[in-house]
Amino acid sequence: QVQLVESGGGAVQAGGSLRLSCAASYYYDRNCMGWFRQAPEKEREGVASISTGGRALYVDSVKGRFTISQDNAKTMLYLEMNSLKPEDTAMYYCAADAPAILGYCPTAQSEYRYWGQGTQVTVSS
Repeated sequence: QVQLVESGGGAVQAGGSLRLSCAASYYYDRNCMGWFRQAPEKEREGVASISTGGRALYVDSVKGRFTISQDNAKTMLYLEMNSLKPEDTAMYYCAADAPAILGYCPTAQSEYRYWGQGTQVTVSS
C-alpha cells in the first residue's frame, strides 16, 4: 500500500507564505504527482501538478504565487505558497500516480490513484 503523508499546513495572515511537503513511500519514476485542495462546501480542485520530466501546471488562481517541485529521488513533493489569500483556505491533499498524456499531467482527481490525508491551510485577512 502506497502512503502519502502531507505536512506544513497551518494558519497565516494574508500575504504570508507556507511550504507544504508530501512524503511518498514509493518512487514514482513515470507518473504525475499533484496537489489538490478542498474548501468548505466546495468541490475539490486541482492546484498544481508535476510530471516526472518536471513539467508543472497550475490552476489560474495560483499562478505566479505557488510553485510545485520534487526532490531528485521523486519521493518528496513540495508546494511553495506565497502571497497567500483568504480564498486559499482549504484542506490541501497530495496525490500521486496519474499517467501523463503527451507529457502533461491530468487535472481530474479521478486520474490520481493515491491520496494523502490532507493538511489544513487557513489564511486570515
